[in-house]
Amino acid sequence: MRMVELGRSGLKVSRLGLGLASLAGMFAPVPESQAVATIDRAWELGIRLFDTAPVYGYGLSEQRAGLGLRGRPRDEYVLCTKVGRLLEPGGTDLQPIWVEPPAGLGPRLDYSYDAVMRSFEDSLQRMGIDRVDILHIHDPELDFAAASTSALRALVELRDRGTIRALSLGINHADVAARFLREAATTPDCVLLAGRYSLLDQSATVELLPLAHQLGVSIIGAGVFQGGPLAASRPSVGYPPLAPEAAARLDQLRAISDQYDVPLPAAALQFPLAHPDIPAVVVGARTPAEITEVAGYLDQAIPPAYWRALEKAGLIPLRSS
Repeated sequence: MRMVELGRSGLKVSRLGLGLASLAGMFAPVPESQAVATIDRAWELGIRLFDTAPVYGYGLSEQRAGLGLRGRPRDEYVLCTKVGRLLEPGGTDLQPIWVEPPAGLGPRLDYSYDAVMRSFEDSLQRMGIDRVDILHIHDPELDFAAASTSALRALVELRDRGTIRALSLGINHADVAARFLREAATTPDCVLLAGRYSLLDQSATVELLPLAHQLGVSIIGAGVFQGGPLAASRPSVGYPPLAPEAAARLDQLRAISDQYDVPLPAAALQFPLAHPDIPAVVVGARTPAEITEVAGYLDQAIPPAYWRALEKAGLIPLRSS
């Protein structure tokens, strides 16, 4: 797996990263042994970028990250986690997507300096790891004022201490990320952006990607399968219905992919990586077979004529030749 520079952070990451939300029991339980085996398989494939968060399974994802990475050379991988929610008894910022959360424990939204420092220390303890490479401010739109001041100040201090290497945002909203880059006193080193530069949604091109390029901020792509619809070449059940416009785009994407015999998931994975400011993407997996399949899409040959057909149909921006 090719390693790439992550902008000005000084970090090198694998082009493909493993997101650990699914391994925390998102929508369906995942046995601990299966979670660790999935991390093991990712490592065998050359994946050296791992992304977790306290809110994923209310600590379970971080615990499994620690189990899966323990004993591996610490300088050979990049580990990311997030701040913005404290896990504590009686926390009420609950998310029903986690099927096996610890009893009595829940997240509480808090972007204050003290809460961020406490959250970070709790994360280190859960993972049993002495440092984090990239620390994301998670969902800063939920309290932009505090996230862009108090939380950011804590991250800057942690970076200055050498306890983290890079400060970042973990976000689903391209416009909020652009606002953060414009207004915050310190510019993040990178942004983990979910679902806003994909074959179905390219809203990051409006402001965020040009601004990030201007400031030297790297974007880590996530949500490249748009929550599921782009993960299969054929229509699948079990995903929420798309808005009519997105559903029509998906039909066009499938038709052109069939015409050129291109697996749609391979195109969905490779599309964001073709952007010069997106050196890596993070994908979820809940089994060794799933991450093996996704890693294989990186090497899928896709003819230039396919991308030109998507451009002609107005489905993607014009790509540089």
